Amino acid sequence: MRTLERLGREQLSKHFYMRNFLYSEIGAIEGIRNVPDDPTLALTAGRMLATTLLEPLVETFGPIEVRSSYRAPAVNEFGNRHGLNCASTEANRAGHTWDALDAEGRMGACACIVIPWFAGRFEAGRDWRDLAWWLHDHLDYHAITFFARRAAFNLTWREAPERGISSWIGPTRSLLRFGEEPSEPLEDRRRRYADFPPFRGIAYPE
Repeated sequence: MRTLERLGREQLSKHFYMRNFLYSEIGAIEGIRNVPDDPTLALTAGRMLATTLLEPLVETFGPIEVRSSYRAPAVNEFGNRHGLNCASTEANRAGHTWDALDAEGRMGACACIVIPWFAGRFEAGRDWRDLAWWLHDHLDYHAITFFARRAAFNLTWREAPERGISSWIGPTRSLLRFGEEPSEPLEDRRRRYADFPPFRGIAYPE
């Protein structure tokens, strides 16, 4: 318990601590321990996710909601076997399982988040691709996957990112395949998000 408490207190970035990413509904309901086997690797990957991808979002849109993030292999395996929206444990290495390298030996970390500023606009009819292209043009991400409820999305940081965007919203399953260039020109993408807040425009106290 003391070890878990110390792990949760580890600060990953200005606004995020490890505790923000450890809660799992599957783990809580099923009594499965959701703690990394390699805390050092998990913390290192988590710091990259938080500093590289999440902090720019907070500094642009204000608070964000973390819906799901770190998953121990046992938690992920249970979710995958029971159809609880978890990809295979192998596919989640360097994704939701922060303390496992992927097949290419790359470190990575993923969080499923909601941006409240955009969620209400999405539910009022705004195109999720407006946010998708904003993310592409402003963040050094590896993979993004959008979901239909409140435009939540999985956001993955990984070493040597390949940059791909997929979605479970409407008929478009793949907006941007790994390694390809966007189908929309930059000027068209910028028009989509011209009314977004200034990038990292919120000045939080130091």
